[in-house]
Amino acid sequence: MKLLTKASAGIAQWLGRTLSLGDSGFWRWYYGSDNYSGKTVTAQTALQLSAVWACVRLLSQVLGTLPVFLYYRDGKGKRTLATDHPLYTVLHDQPNANMTPADFWQCLIAAVALWGNGYALIHRAGGRIVALEPLRPELMVVKVDKSGALEFRYTDLKGVLTIYSEAEIFHIKGFSLDGLIGLSPIAFARNTLGAAMAQEETSSRIFANGLRPSGVVSTEQILTKGNREDIRKSVISQVGTASQSGSTLVLEAGMKYQPVTMNPEDAQLLQSRAFSIEEICRWFFNTPPILIGHSPQGQTMWGSGVEQVIMGWRVMGMGPLVIGIEQAIKRQLLRPEERRSYYSKFSLEGLMRADSVGRAQLYSSKVQNGLANRNSIRELEDEEPYEGGDIYTVQSNLIPVDQLGQQSSGEQAKASMRSWLDLPTFEEKK
Repeated sequence: MKLLTKASAGIAQWLGRTLSLGDSGFWRWYYGSDNYSGKTVTAQTALQLSAVWACVRLLSQVLGTLPVFLYYRDGKGKRTLATDHPLYTVLHDQPNANMTPADFWQCLIAAVALWGNGYALIHRAGGRIVALEPLRPELMVVKVDKSGALEFRYTDLKGVLTIYSEAEIFHIKGFSLDGLIGLSPIAFARNTLGAAMAQEETSSRIFANGLRPSGVVSTEQILTKGNREDIRKSVISQVGTASQSGSTLVLEAGMKYQPVTMNPEDAQLLQSRAFSIEEICRWFFNTPPILIGHSPQGQTMWGSGVEQVIMGWRVMGMGPLVIGIEQAIKRQLLRPEERRSYYSKFSLEGLMRADSVGRAQLYSSKVQNGLANRNSIRELEDEEPYEGGDIYTVQSNLIPVDQLGQQSSGEQAKASMRSWLDLPTFEEKK
């Protein structure tokens, strides 16, 4: 059959396509998900809610803009950047000819946030991965064949069905019950999202009527049915819309108009909308409401508390997804013999970046305890290295108790240096 028309979000992707009764992607989009509010809940309609948009955008942009590195670890445990590996270029520099790394990862992570699964087609040349091309998750159906292997059935926008094997698809899963397919937050949050949509519609209608949902016109005369209808239409035309709110009302024959006002606060509409934001944040990777511009009562937008909120979200919200992506890269994009030595890592240091005072204290502690050298610190601050800055140093003011009274290692080093320069020792100098 041919889809001719349907006034709904996302219709453009189906126009002109040949559809069949077995086209599960279309029917999921057409009917949406059943919920108590009666609203059609799809990814497109859910994104019209500001809280959903903000949660998905925040997660995808924060993780999508973090660099992904590929490392090689030798037999002694020393790790180095595997810049000579072809996969390093795909993950870190250019996933495909049309996308930057930020574009690619934002696309996949947004798909996981909305549909619970992100898919990318793997392109190989000479046995090596040369590109990753994102696929639309709503057009993908995953099956398990008789041998137990996954079968990815993808119907593109032209209606062409292509069946891919596991070796051809890079698959990122969200929260899953079977470990094979991620669960869609949109599908499971349909009641929460439907209620939020109904609240948005209710508030819009109230404000469209100028916060005057109804009123009473009274008169001492006995009216006929026709007179009642004429009076009702006359009053509505003067006060029924927001554009007429505040205008002068003209009545006659001793009629009186008494508006029935409704305060949204009294109807708990504002509280309900605020609660819906917090509910949506729970569904989408435990996003703290404060990070999408919603400040719960009693919580400030300033101070060290926000920093702790971000750290908690990094561990509890983004952490499982980041680890899942890193493990998916290792299992699906690396050959079996490479998995022992190569692994990928998101660079999360940017999310932990403190203010200048906090960074100075952290860097000072690392340098003094031999955890970093000065050039590595300068690199973190986007400064040029200098000669001699690659040396690791430690403070030697803490010495064992049984060596108290003896010459410290620092003094020994100074004495050796003075001897090498043929200078008198401190004792001789005195």
